[in-house]
Amino acid sequence: MAAEPPPTPPAGPGMAVSALDGRRAELVLAGEVRAEALWGLEELLGDPPLSEAGEWTVDMSNVTRLDLACAYALLRAATARDKPAALTIRGARRAVQRTLRHAGLDTVAVIKEP
Repeated sequence: MAAEPPPTPPAGPGMAVSALDGRRAELVLAGEVRAEALWGLEELLGDPPLSEAGEWTVDMSNVTRLDLACAYALLRAATARDKPAALTIRGARRAVQRTLRHAGLDTVAVIKEP
């Protein structure tokens, strides 16, 4: 009797950045954005084009879960700059919006309903 292969561990969250032009960038997140993804998220948030853009759009329409630590990372990245980025978050589900509000992102970002 052949042993079954071990189950494949779930893939991490999807994270991608694109520059819309010299001043705007879009961050697309998908899946479960958990604390395990924090280091990768912080690295992505600190690199160009996000670090150079004055306006950010964050597409969270495919995020199924967002840990509070990752929401705080987004808040820090947007505000801990000489000139804070103008932040728009779109497509976040209610549970994700709750986490964003707990982190205080609603005070620095426009959160658009899905």
